[in-house]
Amino acid sequence: MSNLLEVNGVSKKFGDFRALNEVSVSVPEGSIFGLLGPNGAGKTTLIRIVNQITMPDSGTVHLDGELLNPSHISAIGYLPEERGLYKSMKVGEQALYLAQLKGLSKAEAKKRLKYWFDRLEIGDWWNKKIEELSKGMAQKVQFVVTVLHDPKLLIFDEPFSGFDPINANLIKDEILRLRDNGATVIFSTHRMESVEELCDEIALINKSNKILDGKLVDIKRQYKINTFEVGIRTSDNNQLRQELESKFEVSNAKFKTLDDELKVNIKLDEAIKPNDLLNYLTSKGEVSHFVELIPSVNDIFIQTVKNN
Repeated sequence: MSNLLEVNGVSKKFGDFRALNEVSVSVPEGSIFGLLGPNGAGKTTLIRIVNQITMPDSGTVHLDGELLNPSHISAIGYLPEERGLYKSMKVGEQALYLAQLKGLSKAEAKKRLKYWFDRLEIGDWWNKKIEELSKGMAQKVQFVVTVLHDPKLLIFDEPFSGFDPINANLIKDEILRLRDNGATVIFSTHRMESVEELCDEIALINKSNKILDGKLVDIKRQYKINTFEVGIRTSDNNQLRQELESKFEVSNAKFKTLDDELKVNIKLDEAIKPNDLLNYLTSKGEVSHFVELIPSVNDIFIQTVKNN
């Protein structure tokens, strides 16, 4: 898979503050790429550089094989964390204006807006002013304006802010559909559960430096600890726990069950296979729960930032 966006050794300072320090990331074409990091890490600065809102002090950015230049603005759709709609303008009037700024004719913009407004069930908002809408409603309008011109690269900065769970799921589905139809997405958020659901690859920036990147599945493999969460019904929980502690590294498990059963985490040596553990446990009682503990993106985020 080729990369749509290549950021190579980008640095940026604001006075004495270094916002980015020789950061390099590659965003594969047709993927959803999670750009993660604590507040103030440098994520927004990098996004602004890709959008040519600010320029890097050093390093290069290539889009679709070409050095980033003003002609690429029409190939990017950007939904900023701080929303930019004019509160006193009517929704339809504003959407038409912004669509034409992206190069669409008025007729084509109207056609596409009708499609998206119908799709997101906001057609009756056309003559409302932005100030009459809730935060979530205004967010829907801005989402439409961001994707309307079918850009190659979509950049969403905290796209679910202000949404209730139903509309958040609606926008997630639309982002996945856009990806499946060929768009490449950069997705920046503090909601790690959304990263789990959406992202193919991630990069983690902390204190101006990239400290982790790669395919999400590979990063999870790298961080897993060969530990299994076990629930087992037996006649004597204490006796079985003592026996398990004599053979394995055992700790308390936190999952919830309906019955009073033994709940433990068991860490295996590399020489012991999960099937061997499961066979052993079934000989001791009724196994009700057996799950490998795969680190979440949230766990990886916290651990990596703390170590860094």
